[in-house]
Amino acid sequence: MRLSNPKFIVLFLVLWTSLLLSSSYTLSELADYGLFTLLGALGAIFANSTGAGGGVVFIPMFTQLNFTEQQSIATSFAIQCFGMTAGAVTWWQHYKTEKTDLRLWQGFKRIICVTSIASVIGLYVVFYFQANSPAALHISFSWFSLLLGFFIILTIYFLQPHRERSQLYSVDYIALIMIGLFGGAVTAWLSVGVGELLVIYLLLRHFDISMAVAAAVIVSAISVWAAIGQVHHDAYWQVVLFAGPGAVLGGIFAKTLVTHLSATKLKLFFACWLLVSGVVGLT
Repeated sequence: MRLSNPKFIVLFLVLWTSLLLSSSYTLSELADYGLFTLLGALGAIFANSTGAGGGVVFIPMFTQLNFTEQQSIATSFAIQCFGMTAGAVTWWQHYKTEKTDLRLWQGFKRIICVTSIASVIGLYVVFYFQANSPAALHISFSWFSLLLGFFIILTIYFLQPHRERSQLYSVDYIALIMIGLFGGAVTAWLSVGVGELLVIYLLLRHFDISMAVAAAVIVSAISVWAAIGQVHHDAYWQVVLFAGPGAVLGGIFAKTLVTHLSATKLKLFFACWLLVSGVVGLT
């Protein structure tokens, strides 16, 4: 059954609601934690419609809630395991049913394979050697958000229109390996990174935007699953219980958003969100 099938969504909501009602939470606690469901849905919509990780929404919120750095990163990874997986499956189904024979998507699987392998290696190098982030989480995340936002603005207003590419060259494979290694390390520190870098590179190289987003979502999904086993003990699972299912719904709906909105509007909205998040984090 396709995840976007209304029957699946209704069944999912019924099972999740039944689980919550049968739990030991009071109605007041359900109402309080229920806000995290909206947070999870919004984070997953942003993540799966732009290729960026859901941490761009989760980390600033968790910082405001005074989570420790370890709790913020681990909880963000755990929620993304729900949302990015739902988004990855939805995008993959989209590829298999509509894009398999399309010329502009011919490098789709190779991009995912190369970048994912490099990303997992980058992640585990950081975890194995316990390499610390160059700065505190909120500082690193804020600067990353600002730089990413500026790069997206650059792609909107300063890059000249160009015919979309489909061919992967040797330089692209080298770049994908470097993006995976570096992006995997950044993801280990911030819970975001590799998907954002991959999308920016593919857009700069004039690949199809839907293919770029789909590839980044799937690479991000693989990366967060590779990471969660290393940090799961620090996750705030009460938050994940509510935000995770919301992220599943957001991940399912994101593809529809991409296919109905113009690429420029989508990128501009996301860039503004990143710039505001970065400025707020530094103030």
